[in-house]
Amino acid sequence: MCAAGVDRNRIRLLLEVSRMYWEEGADQAEVARRTGYSRSTVSRLLAQARRTGVVTVQVSHPIERLTEIEDRLVSAYGLRAVRVTEQAGDQLGAQAAQLLLEHCRPTSVIAVSNGREVGSVVRSLPQRSWPRSLVVQMLGLVGQSSGLEDGPDICRDMAMRLGGSHQALPVPLVFDTVQAADAMRREEQVVITLELAARSDVALTGVGAVDKGAVSPILRRWMTPELVEQCARAGAVAHICGHHIDARGVHVRTPVCRRTVCLEPDRLREVPLVIGVAHGWHKVEAIRAVLRGGYLSGLVTDEATAAAVLGDR
Repeated sequence: MCAAGVDRNRIRLLLEVSRMYWEEGADQAEVARRTGYSRSTVSRLLAQARRTGVVTVQVSHPIERLTEIEDRLVSAYGLRAVRVTEQAGDQLGAQAAQLLLEHCRPTSVIAVSNGREVGSVVRSLPQRSWPRSLVVQMLGLVGQSSGLEDGPDICRDMAMRLGGSHQALPVPLVFDTVQAADAMRREEQVVITLELAARSDVALTGVGAVDKGAVSPILRRWMTPELVEQCARAGAVAHICGHHIDARGVHVRTPVCRRTVCLEPDRLREVPLVIGVAHGWHKVEAIRAVLRGGYLSGLVTDEATAAAVLGDR
């Protein structure tokens, strides 16, 4: 006798009818015809196969694992929306684009920052006909020498995808003096653009990591060795919208802050949904920092990064 009191011949029979039914897709009438048993006997054999463990049923999908991670991130950081992908790359941009559209209407105002991750989202957007939509740039331009996708291009390209209009901020991100930056902030176009960004329905941004002694490409033009050292001493681990954030999520005030023209990080909290798109081991601490600070209410990342942010790896 075998396990559960079923002899070997019976197990062979259970395996035979089970494979016909579950693996080959034959219905009970076909199994009955092929084995010579009645349909009622086949039905009893299939039930016995389930009961004795010859056949087990597993209901699963890879997305279930990802949605569980998403739920944990929502719970841990009080987020409004999360998307976790199996891999980084194009999947991130596609999921972020889908999330963005889920929370937009044809009349939405959308604020955007700069960088490759944000650019990948724009390229993943399907074409829409939303002539009353508005895309707004929420920080000054970095310049072509940075090698990054800059705000004006992203702003224009998203507006073209949505079939709407855009409001650019064609001024440098950082000025040489506080006086010059203050004067620019008083310019009508800058005031209007940044206020539109603060009142947007959805904002889309990347998350920058601050490695010890290293400078982000976004700020490389303006960060002197002294400022880099000052940020390191202050514990800066991230930057968002051109400003540094420490591990607790607190804005690190440096002399360059007063020379920066952008939507202030604290004002991001006024936007109903701020979607951050970021991934990679080197950004785990930065993502945690901006989440702790409440600068993001939405996150799109890959599974490995999400697990690390949650402390699973």
